[in-house]
Amino acid sequence: MSPAARRRRALVLVATFVLSISLITLARSSGPSGAASNGNFSPNQELPLPPVAPLVGGSPIGFIIRALEPSIRVDKDGTVYVASIRGVPGGVDLHRWSPAVDLPPNPDGTYPFKYKGQPDNPCGILPNGCANNTAIGLAEGGGDVDIAVNFPTTGIPNLALVSLTLAPGVTGTHSVNRGDSFSTPNPVVALIPGDDRQWIEGFGEKNVYLVYHDAATFNIEVQRSNDGGFSYVDGFGEAIDPQTFPAAGGVPASNTANTLGTIRVDRSPTCGSRGNLYQIFVAPDSVGENATGGPARSAYVGVSTDVKLGLPVFTFTDFKIATTPTSISQIFPALAVDAFGNLYATWSDNTGIFYTYSTDLGTTWVAPIQVNNGETAGKPNVFPWIDADANGHVGIVWFGGDRIGNSNDATIHQPTPSMTGWTNWNVYYAESVNGHTAPTFAQSKISDHVIHRGTVSTGGLGGAANRNLGDLFQIAFDPQHRANVAFSDDFKPNTVGTVGDADSPSSTRLIRANFTHQLTANPNIVTTGTAADCAGTTTPPPAETGHKITGGGRLGPDVNFGFVAKETPMNGALSYHDNSANVDVHSSGGIDYVVFSGHCATFKGNAKVNGQTGYRFSVNACDNADPGAGKDTFGIGVTGPNNYVYSKGPAPITEGNIEMHK
Repeated sequence: MSPAARRRRALVLVATFVLSISLITLARSSGPSGAASNGNFSPNQELPLPPVAPLVGGSPIGFIIRALEPSIRVDKDGTVYVASIRGVPGGVDLHRWSPAVDLPPNPDGTYPFKYKGQPDNPCGILPNGCANNTAIGLAEGGGDVDIAVNFPTTGIPNLALVSLTLAPGVTGTHSVNRGDSFSTPNPVVALIPGDDRQWIEGFGEKNVYLVYHDAATFNIEVQRSNDGGFSYVDGFGEAIDPQTFPAAGGVPASNTANTLGTIRVDRSPTCGSRGNLYQIFVAPDSVGENATGGPARSAYVGVSTDVKLGLPVFTFTDFKIATTPTSISQIFPALAVDAFGNLYATWSDNTGIFYTYSTDLGTTWVAPIQVNNGETAGKPNVFPWIDADANGHVGIVWFGGDRIGNSNDATIHQPTPSMTGWTNWNVYYAESVNGHTAPTFAQSKISDHVIHRGTVSTGGLGGAANRNLGDLFQIAFDPQHRANVAFSDDFKPNTVGTVGDADSPSSTRLIRANFTHQLTANPNIVTTGTAADCAGTTTPPPAETGHKITGGGRLGPDVNFGFVAKETPMNGALSYHDNSANVDVHSSGGIDYVVFSGHCATFKGNAKVNGQTGYRFSVNACDNADPGAGKDTFGIGVTGPNNYVYSKGPAPITEGNIEMHK
């Protein structure tokens, strides 16, 4: 079975998994334990949660509350947000520390976080933080979580959050008051039902980009919000281009397919690359390897520049950034962009933490280097995450074990009946201040205690090894260029569930998000630069070749459309809505036919109509004048199952513009 298929099948079992392991009799929880020093980082602090969530108010039976896969962001004002998952149907939890409204840091540097409840829970932000839900499945998610912050010039930055339910899909919500309250959760922000592993990224005042797997094809769907993350209908694209999809797609389902990582937007304040969109994923190296279930041993980055045109659609061009001997689908690759538009990527092969960078907007990348060293060399190292800021300032975090051998192998990492003989895991941090010029990294251990013992699964929900740490954790730099890190920890035994000896494998573990942050920034960080330091200036990416046509607008009061079509390499995207006929058309897999003739173009491709596959579209568009309202023309035809036929135009557009670029 392919990795993609294992992921899909496992996702269906999420609710059963949570229900089967989490029903317990209520009890009290214990307090935190002491800790050792961890250098220039604050003492690790456990972000508290109630021990259980009762099935019904006052019931002696409930779910054990866990805090897995913490997502962390820091906004421009220094407010730190940490969101973690309980699992479906338990929802997600949010903690916040803000220097603007919360208590100042403690003498030891720890932050007095406030618990802000469950943003994906319709009960809202209550005094108990929605911990005591009154019914099973009240929260609209809990399978995966990610958060994003916006960067307005003035005012409180918006906070967006998405939570995964698989079906109907992704739940979205947002807060404009630092998490004190949230918009009503919207459980259908994804255009496609049946989704997997969503990520989000904020840009400007209200734009938020959402990315997720379409479970049917394993293409990487990208949507844009212009309302802070309540809905994502402002823009649409697919990050795997038509040329790369045969090597990375999930059709047929027996293919290896791909593992997607984070989506990132260039927020450089003065560079021309500002607004560029980047998506990292790992997949097989070729069509043949994908078709035969070969390992996902190559890393790719999709680059979108036409996203800045402001159209309802945008396209990506994919670049292969590295090819390795073995699988690097050890859960998620990660990507970051610094303040001058330079790109940085990281991944793991289970032993090494690898790193590469691009200074020409993702077109070319240096040969990967191994970041981990010293006590971590040759041992299992998993779940890397990366952030970047300033001019070449890069930070990477990961989990590292103290015994040689694949992290999934219980014979190596759990060889004795007692956990005292098991592999110990810690959190590591590697920092560089010259990330794009012959980079060097300084490695440090930033957990002040062993956070986990035994195996660590890199097989997702289909993995047989221990999954108490989930599949990821994250790092985020603050405005002072200090690293902020949130990670899961299960070292302590729980006081609910199977209560036993601290070193007994049968004891239920207390799984909580932990937080630590750099106390002082590296004094060698370069924060200044000129226009010549912007990525793509010294070595610009290749210019586009061939014909290209773009457009967006309306045909009367009921129809709106947007499209991009280009011939070299062939790619395109279409978004079309006819409210009067209840027809919603989105291209699927780009375009597979385009012909340019004078000031007109005809392009065709596969489509999803009202979210359903199996349709074809054909569009004819003409750039007759500028501005185009009343002169440019647009027409569409759609065919599909059961002799389905729909058509409109060609007719002059009533609003908008169509532009022939070459």
